[in-house]
Amino acid sequence: MTQQDRQRIAAGLVGGLSYAEIARRLDRPTSTISREVGRNGGPRGYQPQQAHQATIQRARRGVPAPPRAAGPPGYTTGEEVIEMTVRSGMPRMTARVHVDLLLSEGGRRTAAELTRRLKVSPASVSVATNYLVQHGYVRRERDPQRRRDVYVIDDEAWYHSIVLSSRQTLAAVQASMAMAEAFGLDSPVGQRLARGGTFLERVVLDMTESADRWRALLT
Repeated sequence: MTQQDRQRIAAGLVGGLSYAEIARRLDRPTSTISREVGRNGGPRGYQPQQAHQATIQRARRGVPAPPRAAGPPGYTTGEEVIEMTVRSGMPRMTARVHVDLLLSEGGRRTAAELTRRLKVSPASVSVATNYLVQHGYVRRERDPQRRRDVYVIDDEAWYHSIVLSSRQTLAAVQASMAMAEAFGLDSPVGQRLARGGTFLERVVLDMTESADRWRALLT
């Protein structure tokens, strides 16, 4: 858990949010939040900076982490990929699931496998996989024999993600243009909305056209 996460926990406690709501906003299990608060002063005494330092001290007293395996120049570990993905805006738990699927040999895992490998709750995996499916990063398949879902990341996942993102942006463009007309295209607000909508529309159409042109590289 990062220091920023702990600051958000503290803000949630001050705002009277429940552990479950704080956990939802951080995309983490409720048990993680209750344990974090409980071992660091409780809901009334929780201080994010002190909690962060206490966690560092506890980690130093624990077993040292094994040395990272050496790799070729430019080699990047899964954890580094997760951090880069989080910085791009993806929730951390979702990024962990995404990277685990990316690095799996067959590009497919069941929810139970993800839960076991990542040592998280089934609910956390469910939230993460739903996000990934909705945004086109993975697809959900049904195993008819064992009656379970299998999450698959195939070679065209990046293409599908771009297409879905483009559709969502175009929907926002349509809303922006409708608002521009409502305010009046001669008004400052209407002109601002229209310029922004036109810009986004051109960029998205160019990106979609480029994705279609280079799609063959993925197959």
